[in-house]
Amino acid sequence: MARKTAQDDPLAPVTIAVGQEDLLLDRAVQQVVAAARAADADTDVRDLTPEQLQPGTLAELTSPSLFAERKVVVVRAAQDLSADTIKDVKAYLGSPAEEITLVLLHAGGAKGKGLLDAARKAGAREVACPKMTKPADRLAFVRGEFRATGRSATPEACQSLVDAIGSDLRELASACSQLAADVEGTIDEAVVARYYTGRAEASSFTVADRAVEGRAAEALEALRWAIATGVAPVMITSALAQGVRAIGKLASAPRGARPGDLARDLGMPPWKIDRVRQQMRGWSADGVATALRAVAAADAGVKGGGDDPGYALEKAVVAIARAARSR
Repeated sequence: MARKTAQDDPLAPVTIAVGQEDLLLDRAVQQVVAAARAADADTDVRDLTPEQLQPGTLAELTSPSLFAERKVVVVRAAQDLSADTIKDVKAYLGSPAEEITLVLLHAGGAKGKGLLDAARKAGAREVACPKMTKPADRLAFVRGEFRATGRSATPEACQSLVDAIGSDLRELASACSQLAADVEGTIDEAVVARYYTGRAEASSFTVADRAVEGRAAEALEALRWAIATGVAPVMITSALAQGVRAIGKLASAPRGARPGDLARDLGMPPWKIDRVRQQMRGWSADGVATALRAVAAADAGVKGGGDDPGYALEKAVVAIARAARSR
């Protein structure tokens, strides 16, 4: 069956995602995988590093199947492929297989440029994933995130969010998603100030990340900065709960499952799967249970069940950090 090769068709035979912005690269992959699984729920996804794609591997992965299964083959850091493997990929570009979508993630630049040029010449669909180094680019990204959720945000709110969160696109995307979910009506500067005023590193997400990594001192420092600069305590408990629950979800997932499958089954983006895997190394099942109880107690404390929300949060952060080292 012939397939479209238009630039807007995620099921084009070959997609090249070019740039160094990890979030955008991951999203380019997610878009292709989602389109493939919409066409065939049993689509097989193979996500490979340069070390895993040896000479001959691509031919094996793209050889005809008796069952004519749809497949997505993702090659990360394609600029680092060996010379022999690049020859294999270039040969494949000239005659891509039916029902298979090849996704090449390439950093751009001079290294591996021959492969990039060959893919473009072959008519590959291209997705730009540039590193967003300019404030204006990050501001445009935030506006796009709110538009994608169907929410309205004032220009001042978008700028305030960039000022508060900083340059991390993943954090910006998470903040946009959280505001869109939690706030009714137009998102304005006052809303952003209430949730995220202060240094970027004092955000609720940073407090949660340091706590679940077992870095108690850093988590407490981030917590005190967050409280001092006006971050709502309820947002911090929400972030702590999300962090601990993510640990629990991934810990109970089947061992050996592919990141793409885990992302779908657990409702997390692939980048978060990778981050949580790193964070969960010291956790045990008892530790997760202890941390969840600590979060519940803090949540009650910041919602009127205690006299000092800050103290309730400090207790939770310390308990979570200790639980992170319970294995």
